Amino acid sequence: MKVAVYAISKNEIGFAERWVSSMSEADELVVLDTGSTDGTAERLRELGVRTEVREVCPWRFDRARNLSLDLVPEDVDVCVCTDLDEVFRPGWRAALEACWGEDVSRGRYRYVWSFREDGSEGVVFEQEKIHRRHGYRWKHPVHEILEWTGPGPEGRTAVLQGVQLDHYPDAGKSRAQYLPLLELAAAESPEDDRCAHYLGREYLFRRRWNDCIRELLRHLSLPRAVWRDERAASMRCIGAAYRGKGDPGEARNWYLRAVAEAPHLREPYIDTASLLYSEGDWEGVLYFTGCALKITERPLSYICEADSWGSYPHDLRAIAYYKTGRLPEAYREAELALAREPDNARLRANVEYFRSVI
Repeated sequence: MKVAVYAISKNEIGFAERWVSSMSEADELVVLDTGSTDGTAERLRELGVRTEVREVCPWRFDRARNLSLDLVPEDVDVCVCTDLDEVFRPGWRAALEACWGEDVSRGRYRYVWSFREDGSEGVVFEQEKIHRRHGYRWKHPVHEILEWTGPGPEGRTAVLQGVQLDHYPDAGKSRAQYLPLLELAAAESPEDDRCAHYLGREYLFRRRWNDCIRELLRHLSLPRAVWRDERAASMRCIGAAYRGKGDPGEARNWYLRAVAEAPHLREPYIDTASLLYSEGDWEGVLYFTGCALKITERPLSYICEADSWGSYPHDLRAIAYYKTGRLPEAYREAELALAREPDNARLRANVEYFRSVI
């Protein structure tokens, strides 16, 4: 089986050597450089990567990805799409081959999108950017996805046990291009629920509360918006927008709707608990964090947020128990919070304080 890794790059010379080392288990490495001015293309060539330079104007991620895919030799069997700020755990090639088969069209693998300050995993979900050489094209200007365009039905998606890709982004890179590209994606595909959700979420990041609410209400109305996890995420974003607008009552309504939509997720319960914490409703905090902690299996989905699975639920409970005069319980929860974030000075101080007063 012949395997090629392909990528796009722009001004990422600091990642080049690490990326090549990580991807070197492949037979071919191919990069489309879209206009680096820091020597990225030259450095990649020095490292043995087939690198071509071509500017993409107007910029769209799907066009750049498709141009990079076009550079992959025709006789390649399996294509692996990554970015230069991503790193495979060693042994990924053997794990890929062990799970691949003639009936497989693409592979699903574990992707760590972010890490916390202490080095522990943050947002983790399953990614599907490993695919057959032929029959696929990239679609959407941003948050692009692979679309099957080959003859006949698409083959099976294999779960690639043992394959893990870690993401170490450049925090200094601007996200300014994301909003106009997301607006373009929603305009090009108005019935696409995923585009609507991502656009509404981006409006939330930009603190454009009314635009966020409008777009996510549209998302919830779309016939294809049936994935309950993402529907709940839109409801949570609407709640956050109302909270940003200074309307905690409406925020609570939307958080509770998110709980009802996806009671199997921790995040809606934690959002509700966070709002109640700000209002001093300590029994409410204990109830909703308790509901969250009853969920013990962490989903591999981008909807899943690191805070809900780290120290935060126990930290909230420790403070709620303290505020209601239950010091032994506060101490127990403070210890649980510290166990999940042992380098946090505030959590350590909480444990020491509670230990001193019980």
